[in-house]
Order: sequence, then structure tokens, then C-alpha cells
Amino acid sequence: MSERSVLQRIEWLRGEIRRHDELYFREIQRGGEPEISDFEYDAIKKELRDLEAAHPKTSSSDSPTQAVGDDRIEGFATYPHRTPMLSLDNTYNEEELGEFENRLQRILNLKVLEYTVEPKIDGVAVNVTYEKGLLVRAVTRGNGTEGDDVTRNVSRIDGLPHHLGGTNHPDIIELRGEIYMTLEEFERINAEQAATGLQLFKNPRNFAAGTLKLLDVEVATRRKLDIVLYGLGYCEPPRFRTQTEIQETLADWGVPRLRQFWAATGIGEAWKHIEILDRARMEFDYATDGAVVKLHAIDLQDAVGATAKAPRWAIAYKFAAERVETQLHAITIQVGRTGTLTPVAELHPVQLAGTTVSRATLHNSDEISRKDIREGDAVVIEKAGEIIPAVVKVKLDDRDPGSRPYIFPTHCPACGTEATRLLDEVIWRCPNLSCPPQMRQRIIHFASREAMDIEGLGIKVVNNLMDRELVKTAPDLYGLTPDDLIPLKNFRERSAHNLIEALKRSKTNDLWRLLHGLGIQNVGVNSSKDIARNLGSLSAVMEADTSELTKIDGIGEIMAQSIQQFFAEESNHSFVERLVAHGLRTSAITSDRTTLEHLQGQSFVITGTLPTLKRDQAKALIEESGGRVAGSVSAKTDFLVAGDSAGSKLRMARSLEVKVIDEVTLLEMLRPAQ
Repeated sequence: MSERSVLQRIEWLRGEIRRHDELYFREIQRGGEPEISDFEYDAIKKELRDLEAAHPKTSSSDSPTQAVGDDRIEGFATYPHRTPMLSLDNTYNEEELGEFENRLQRILNLKVLEYTVEPKIDGVAVNVTYEKGLLVRAVTRGNGTEGDDVTRNVSRIDGLPHHLGGTNHPDIIELRGEIYMTLEEFERINAEQAATGLQLFKNPRNFAAGTLKLLDVEVATRRKLDIVLYGLGYCEPPRFRTQTEIQETLADWGVPRLRQFWAATGIGEAWKHIEILDRARMEFDYATDGAVVKLHAIDLQDAVGATAKAPRWAIAYKFAAERVETQLHAITIQVGRTGTLTPVAELHPVQLAGTTVSRATLHNSDEISRKDIREGDAVVIEKAGEIIPAVVKVKLDDRDPGSRPYIFPTHCPACGTEATRLLDEVIWRCPNLSCPPQMRQRIIHFASREAMDIEGLGIKVVNNLMDRELVKTAPDLYGLTPDDLIPLKNFRERSAHNLIEALKRSKTNDLWRLLHGLGIQNVGVNSSKDIARNLGSLSAVMEADTSELTKIDGIGEIMAQSIQQFFAEESNHSFVERLVAHGLRTSAITSDRTTLEHLQGQSFVITGTLPTLKRDQAKALIEESGGRVAGSVSAKTDFLVAGDSAGSKLRMARSLEVKVIDEVTLLEMLRPAQ
């Protein structure tokens, strides 16, 4: 290869690695997917490292082989790690593990080395800081130097102590670990998605990553995340000598830790434990994609140090993915609640990882084009860490010469509306609110407690109404009469009357409930409240341009584009006009409290039992006055409203020096200015 060709190859590899890093670290927060497997990604990084080593003049500190990656996204405050939070080098065979040991033996001038072997949980790296035993912060890996502050979501995870148990806590300690979702919880959520016709989530790792970065803490809490801590960052004063001691101390402190790990003398013994783990992991309740081999002694770890990207004293062995070949008969398109058009491969049934597989995700149109997947192809499918199998490649040698490239539909296959794609997204959507596959789920969402809060209008009732064609779209709900409802299963005169009254009451709801009920892509409860409070009326929201929307705190370019695109669709205009014609409120509810400028933008957390106010009442009063109510205490919290039996949130507030107030003080703050 000529020098010029080498340089071109190096630049191409660097560009590809940066592009895949962007997909892996950023796009999963918005529901995207990596385009290539870990093995393929590691292969191109290894090729780049080898070329840079063979051509030193091309090496650069800016090379992606020297970077950790970066998972930071807009909307989160960042916080520095006291010690760098590095990633691990990967290996895929026993020979490379032997080379890992040889390097350590040369550096340390020792022949016999002791290791630990740990399951490599396929989750999201996190750094949790405790000060004098109190949980004060949780931060993602970020760029290795600083990460996104995700304390409010992490602090809601069951099992993670807000105050360490036991005794002898360091003044400051950073504990490193993984946020993950159990396979059982992931399957439960996907079963709910399937039962209601919504798009299935692709895998637990990416779903956990997206959940961790949700700005709506209540939604994040309902998706039950788990955490395991196993590593050490900064610790003052120092106190640990071995990996085993770290694990035993975490158990004493009541911290979620690894359920299994093995001590080994020499890499040969470590390999035997890796083989045991490969068999045992099938019984684990979380996705495990490999094993991590670490030097056992902390002083030896310190002696060998780290590169800019990874520690020299640890390595990840990645298990081979199970793959099988089968025939792709057809490509079908599923339409989700938000209009997402998801391509699905219809396959000849085949056994994979203990189950019969007849369908596999194709992710999106770009993925089909990149791999040139066609109907009739022989394909390879994979289920490594995936709940939903995926097509990883086409057997081009077996392709029918007469096959034609697949053309992704430009219009929704269900209703014929032209599909749209937002800026920087890979997903095509049907923007038509009245699209039949979407409508059933849109009505359920519209009536939900977080939206229009229509009591008595649950999933079974909605399905019953739609199956009998009494309702086709949400506006039809307001035309129902008791005579329509009484013949339905489980309805009597009283229950029919109650539902009609609930529908009437919903017409007076605040504007934010209607905005959230419309199901606009990327717009959640808190965003709906912010938009309603700032713009004041439905007509103002519909007419707002991007610059006006992005001036609202918490509304970024993507959300603004979603809102504009939603109201630009003629069918959505008609849908909204029908709701308005039924007399629904189209303005934000205001009160004298909104004149209290000092509550605008102030963040509150409520804990314990208040003397007279219920928590929902206190929350509503704060929000009416321009304040925001969060679910957990963080450095951004301005006030903690504490009642009787206040627990960990009160301790957290005191450790962060957040101002603690009682109900009397809160009511004084809420009182209109004289």
C-alpha cells in the first residue's frame, strides 16, 4: 500500500470511528442504534492502531484511538471526575489474554500474577460519589474527565443506599459501576408495548441508557433500573489493598455489588473461570457480554498505570455472539404510537439462543441501505445481548441475481400519509394523528393520568369502544352518550354516567394536559407545562417558530422541530380543531401567584408528610407559581419542603447545603405579593 493510500485509509478509519462513537454514545439517548457490532467496531479501531504504530508520523493526540468516547448530551449539567473514568481495552481470544499477561509481567518484573475475573455487565457506566457515607452525586462516564450529572434519576434506583451502612466510611469515595435493566423488567416493558401495539425497544442496554438520560424523573422511575458497583475511583483516605477487599466492603456497606467473581493465579486459571462464566451467564437476570480480568492487588494496579484511554491493569474479554443463517422472506413495516415506521424482517423460522426466531429488527431505512438487505436474501441473524434478534449481514454469494434493492416506503403503509424525518434522526414517521395503528394507543395516552386524566377510560374500555367503532379518534370521546356506553361489557347506568362526567370535567383541564395528550414526539409532561406557562394559549403554541420555542428553558432544537412539524400537518390541524369544537380549554390556567417572579425557575423537592397539604396539592401550588418540582435532591435543588418522617432526601439536602423549609414557609412564599 502506498504512503498516500495509507494516509487516506487512516483518515477514513478515524472518520468512521468518530461517526460510530457518535451513534453509540449519543444517538441511543434518542432511541437510535449502533450500525455495527462491538466486534466490527473493535476491528476497525485495531486496524487504525496498527497503521498508526507502523506510521508514527500519522499519530495524533486527536486520534479516536486515544479517546474514551463521550456520552454527554444537551440538557444535563456536567461534573468532573476526581480521577479519570476510563474505558477498557477489548480482546476476543485466549492468545490476546496471554499477551496481556506478558505485558504486565514485563512491566512489574513478576512471573506469577493474581487476578480477579468479573462478569462484564452490558450497561451504562456510572460514577457514584459518597461523602462521609452520604450519596451526593452520580455522573456518567462522559468523556472520561467529566460526565452528565444524573443524580436525580440514579438516586431513585431501588437498592442504592442514600447513606452507606456499616462504619469506617472514607471522607470521599467514588464508586464505579453499571446502570442496567434486568431482562425480566425489559421483557415486561416490551410485553406491555406489544400488547398495546407500540414499537418494541431494541435491547436492555440502550433502553437503560435512554432511561438514565430522561429529563422526566417520574417516567425514569417507572422504568425500573438497577445498579451494580464494583470499582474504585478516588478514595480519601486510601484504604483498599485488593479487589476482593473492595467487594467485601461494598457488601458490608449494603451497596449493590457483583454476585459472582473469581480470584485466579495466572492467566491460565483466569481463562478457566471465563469459560465457567460463559456457561453460567445464561442464568443471569441481566445481559452479560464478556468478562473483565483485573490485577488483584491495588498497589500493582497503581504501578502499571493507564494510557489516556484505558487502564493497563485490566482487560475485557468479549464473548462471541451466537449467529445463525436463515432466509429473509419479506420486509414489513410496523407503525408505532408516535408514528415510527419500523422495518421488520420476516424470516424462515430458525433456532437461536434457545428460542425459535421468525422475525428480526432491521432498525431503520439507513440500516437497510447500508447493508443492502433485500427480500429473498440469505441472512445472518444475531442475538448477542439482544432480546430482539437483528440481521447483521447478508450472504451476498447466495443472492438471487434477479433481486432488487428494497425501497423504503415514502408514505405510511397504513394511512397513506407522506412520511417525515426530523433533523439528525434516522427514523421515519407517519405524522397523521388519525392513522389507525397509532390511534388506539394515542387515545389511551390522551386519556391517561399524565395527560387528560379521564377517570374510568382505561385500556380495556378504549379497546371496547374502538372494536365497536363507537370511537375512532380522541375527539369522538366527547360525542359519547350514556346510551352508547350502557350496552358495553361491565358498564351499568352509574358507570356510564361517571365516565361521561369525567369527560366533561376533562374539558376544563389546564392547557399543558391537552398539549401532552396530543402525543407530540419528544414532548413530555414537564415540557408541556413549560410551553403552556410561557406561551399561554394553544394558538400561540401552534404559531410559534423555532426561535420562540427554544427561548423556553428546557426546549431544544429537536423538540421545537417536533412541535412545528406536528402542527404543520394538515390532518393534525383538523384533529385539534375538532377537540376545540367540543369545548376543551385552550389557555393556560393562571392565578395571582404567577406574578411572583422569584419563584420562576426555582426548583423544589417535597419529602415527608406535610401538616395540611397533600403532596400533589403542594406540587400544583408550586407549579402554578412558576416553580418546578423534582423527584430527588441534587445540587440544582433550591428548596426542600420537609414534613414529618422526612428521610434520605433530608439528609441529602443537608449534605448539599440545600435550603430546607416547612409547609408554613412554603405557603408564605406562595402568597401573592402585596
